[in-house]
Amino acid sequence: MPAVSQGLVDFANNLRQQAAPGVEVIVTPRYQITLQPDFPIAGPNSVTWIRCRPDETDEVIREARATIAPRHLPVMWILDPETEPPDFAEHLAAHGVLADPHGVESAVMVLPVDARMEAPAIPGLEIHDALADLETFRRADASAAEAFGGSSMSDEPEVIAMQDRRRRNLLAAGDRYWLLATVDGEPAGAGGMTLFPPQGATINGGSVRPKFRGRGVYRALVAARLEIARRSGVEGLCVWGGKMSGPILARLGFETVGWRRFYLDTSTA
Repeated sequence: MPAVSQGLVDFANNLRQQAAPGVEVIVTPRYQITLQPDFPIAGPNSVTWIRCRPDETDEVIREARATIAPRHLPVMWILDPETEPPDFAEHLAAHGVLADPHGVESAVMVLPVDARMEAPAIPGLEIHDALADLETFRRADASAAEAFGGSSMSDEPEVIAMQDRRRRNLLAAGDRYWLLATVDGEPAGAGGMTLFPPQGATINGGSVRPKFRGRGVYRALVAARLEIARRSGVEGLCVWGGKMSGPILARLGFETVGWRRFYLDTSTA
């Protein structure tokens, strides 16, 4: 396995979300808020990079909530190894914000771009550009929703319009990918990626519908994104590996270089 560069490690641990089409970023000296109204779930909407004094914690929580509440979006408070104060999670708990029930901690993991990974031979597998058209985008969204145990997007006109805005914003950003894997034409899984040349690329949203698990679809989606990263000239891939994806990613050669912890706040929805 190729050695992991310090540059890739630093990229993975220190990358901050930047403003982009459809993405509002509010940066303060004590925290950063990221809001994506057309992606109204916690995670894409978050409070991160918290650095405050112990006597400021209650003020920070109230202030961030007051900023987010008018948007009616749930958020994830995301803590990292440098969060100050170190017991910030306890202060969140005092405000009713508890660990994400889907998993409190993910490993920050990296893979050098020249790592060897071959896509498995899966009969009937095809990888599609899910940003190419709205129908493919919606199929990828529905596949990911089922894989993560969430509810599928409805066919209401306003929901479809929201998905189309999100697709168009991802295209406008110019550095985003959203892939759909199908097997014999049926949606099997999905996965996203953002390029940050020359430092690295982040992959996210990797998921496989339950009926297609155990066939190598997840690996195929990672291999497809690794190939895109190679063509872009970045140093490697970065991902947050959770309790389900982390062990798979480790078997594919990803190394753990840090962590993130997640606390779900629905008070702002």
